[in-house]
Amino acid sequence: MSQSVDRALGILPLLAKGAAGLGEVAEELGVHKSTALRLLRTLHEHGFVYRQPDGRYRLGAQLFALAAEAVESLDVRTVAHPHLVELNRLTGHTVHLALHQDDEVVYIDKVESRYPVRMYSRIGRPVPLTVAAVAKVLLADLPEAERRSLAERVDYPRHTARSTPDAQAFLRELARVRDQGWATDLGGHEESVNCLGAPVRGPGGQAVAALSVSAPSVVVTAEGLLELLPLVLRTADTISREYSGSPHVPQNDEDTP
Repeated sequence: MSQSVDRALGILPLLAKGAAGLGEVAEELGVHKSTALRLLRTLHEHGFVYRQPDGRYRLGAQLFALAAEAVESLDVRTVAHPHLVELNRLTGHTVHLALHQDDEVVYIDKVESRYPVRMYSRIGRPVPLTVAAVAKVLLADLPEAERRSLAERVDYPRHTARSTPDAQAFLRELARVRDQGWATDLGGHEESVNCLGAPVRGPGGQAVAALSVSAPSVVVTAEGLLELLPLVLRTADTISREYSGSPHVPQNDEDTP
């Protein structure tokens, strides 16, 4: 299996130089044409290579999409970080930035609380999809069909009595988040931790990331955290405008099937 992966990856640098035929690919890899064809078909099925009408192969659109997503993700973190630091300075609480990747929402940046009681979270660690504020913000931005499909295939662990119990409740929550433009996790993952999240939007209005402010209830009550909503929304809007290079970033109001 590892040899097949190694050979498949070896095709990509060749095609980066330009379109190539089956024989050229087989020669580059030092394998029989049947082996090269099998690898090319697999890459084609995943969109990483494309078979042209003349029979030659070139890099596929999915490869460019992944590269663009990776660059975009890096850029949004770079743009957002100083604003996350400032939000942390103004509130004193833990600030996160997260991205949606496949069926996961992952933290890509974190600024620690200045209080002795801190949250256990880690950059690169997936968040609990059905309760985390950043997850709700990002998933609420998906088209309706995608939201419904995701809601029906994920699990609903009962972290606390306030955790989202099932797909229907999750869809109702996502609809509410989509309408209001922000989300909360009030003891849904940990009884004593509350969180407030807002979207960072790209040029087309889609949520490209989400930021959040989180704090234990011993530091600030849920009501006290909600008082920070205007500040959180202003910070998210500032990052969105800077990231988009536009003074006004549109909202993603359409549900595209």
